[in-house]
Amino acid sequence: MPELEFVNVRKSYDSPTGERLLALDNFNLKVDGGRFITVVGPSGCGKTTLLRIAGGLIPSDSGETRLDGQTLDGPSPKMSMVFQGIGLMPWKTIADNVALGIQLQAHRPKLTGDEDRLVHATLGMVGLSGFERYYPYQLSGGMQQRVGLARALVRQPEILLMDEPFGALDAQTRTVLQDELLTLWARVKSTVLFITHDLDEAIYLSDRVVIMARRPGRIKEVLDVNLPRPRTSYDARAEKEFARLRSIAWQSIREEL
Repeated sequence: MPELEFVNVRKSYDSPTGERLLALDNFNLKVDGGRFITVVGPSGCGKTTLLRIAGGLIPSDSGETRLDGQTLDGPSPKMSMVFQGIGLMPWKTIADNVALGIQLQAHRPKLTGDEDRLVHATLGMVGLSGFERYYPYQLSGGMQQRVGLARALVRQPEILLMDEPFGALDAQTRTVLQDELLTLWARVKSTVLFITHDLDEAIYLSDRVVIMARRPGRIKEVLDVNLPRPRTSYDARAEKEFARLRSIAWQSIREEL
């Protein structure tokens, strides 16, 4: 599996007052292939900026983002992104929304037979078989998020970038989708870089939790999560180690607030 690496990444923006706002400064992180890494930190610390740089959506001011040692200078076909705002096309069916992931990558409007079968198989993988001809407004928020995940997975990415994908969902739906994501991840074996504000979510999902300091964003601490997998097979959140890690993470973030 490919490795993703940030080397001395710096990113700033023009503020409404005309001043330069520094979002990331000297950011260094290596995401090992096949690992699930989450990033947490105070609001405004540069988490989403980091993910957009990784996805090639925006450039950094300096430093490098590398994929298997090669500098990235734009979106890579090896990556897919799941956004916090799902961005489904309301006039397209669920199957057509998922197919869009292939169409944009292939730069053509029509799918091959194999690609069409892949769309239906991916919808089945996220629990949406039978909903192919539905439209987004006919689905719940959790089901819409599954569509967004299917649209990313249909491209069969080696790296999956996720920007608070469950942040707008109710607690029950969020918990269900966390378990489904872990089950899917075990099947597809992608490298995952996941942004969240939820410490419980971060610890439950990941191999490592990266804690960022307040702006300008930089790594303050990295926690290794050694809870056994699969975590869907037992109550991982009730483990003493889970509580210990959560206490450390919260204390670290609280110092930045």
